[in-house]
Amino acid sequence: MSSQDIPEENLPAEQEHAHGAVSVADEENPFADPGLPPHEHRIQDIDERAAKRSERFVALLFTISMLATIGFIVAYVAVPHDKSIFVFPIGHISALNFTLGLTLGTALFCIGAGAVHWARTLMSDVEMADERHAIEASPELRAKVMDDFQQGAEESGFGRRKLIRNTMFGALALVPLSGVMLLGGLGPAPGTKLRHTMWAKGKRLVNMNTNQPLRPEDVMVGSLTFAKPDGLEETNEDFQNEIAKAALMIVRLQPGNIKDKRELDWSHEGIVAFSKICTHVGCPISLYEQQTHHVLCPCHQSTFDLSDGARVIFGPAGHALPQLRIGVDSEGYLQALGDFEEPVGPAFWERG
Repeated sequence: MSSQDIPEENLPAEQEHAHGAVSVADEENPFADPGLPPHEHRIQDIDERAAKRSERFVALLFTISMLATIGFIVAYVAVPHDKSIFVFPIGHISALNFTLGLTLGTALFCIGAGAVHWARTLMSDVEMADERHAIEASPELRAKVMDDFQQGAEESGFGRRKLIRNTMFGALALVPLSGVMLLGGLGPAPGTKLRHTMWAKGKRLVNMNTNQPLRPEDVMVGSLTFAKPDGLEETNEDFQNEIAKAALMIVRLQPGNIKDKRELDWSHEGIVAFSKICTHVGCPISLYEQQTHHVLCPCHQSTFDLSDGARVIFGPAGHALPQLRIGVDSEGYLQALGDFEEPVGPAFWERG
């Protein structure tokens, strides 16, 4: 149904200023203002039943948003974090992440879609033109703004259409709860976890490549070997968290080349064990220069001298690599004699 099919007396009244001023081109003003095209009334403007249908649809969207927010909270509490599901064509993904994303996305989308549909079908769509004016508002302009605001509030039906208003308030009140629930995902405070690793007295040093315990004769002078604590397997659920703290570099030096007394005391027959985690931003160190006994972090080129307590000799790293005190057990395998004396990796605010 178009506005041409409706008797003129049933159509909403047009504002006098709706279409702006129209000018005619002449020599002094070659660019004429054609004005705005005639306004076409929407079906909701002339049919209250259509307006009611739009109102119910907007309220339905806001209600779906409320239900989706409640679903988000229920999923956050009820869905196990380690459960996975198959979603075509994505594949296997976390059930919790999928559910949270789906419900939160639905809640936000329905609020936006409801607001857009409300504005496009029920609020006034009459274009209003206004002449340019000075930046400073005159009293008349301020009064006009307030009148326009009151007119817009009346035309929006905010006070008259209570169903839309109440469901919108409900949706907007519930959706922030999603963010409150996400705060629980930050987890507990780390406590002293950053200060300790899996290394303990009696833990054997296991070769990262062969997965076999290391003997002193397995480490040649000038070689670089990477090790992990015995019992730490890649199949462990917390493998990545633990290896990020416990990864070791094993280097064998001539005892006479070791300059730092504590490093020599904590070594075994020239075999020294240092943390593999760079003290700048936590990158794994893997480049070793045999002649100078220097190791280089590939990320930002921090360089450490393994013959002098792994102190920093170049780059942005703030402190030396922590050393692990090692020895041999009764069967001749290399073992740790305790944990690191200080936290490994980059400095953090609790470091002391």
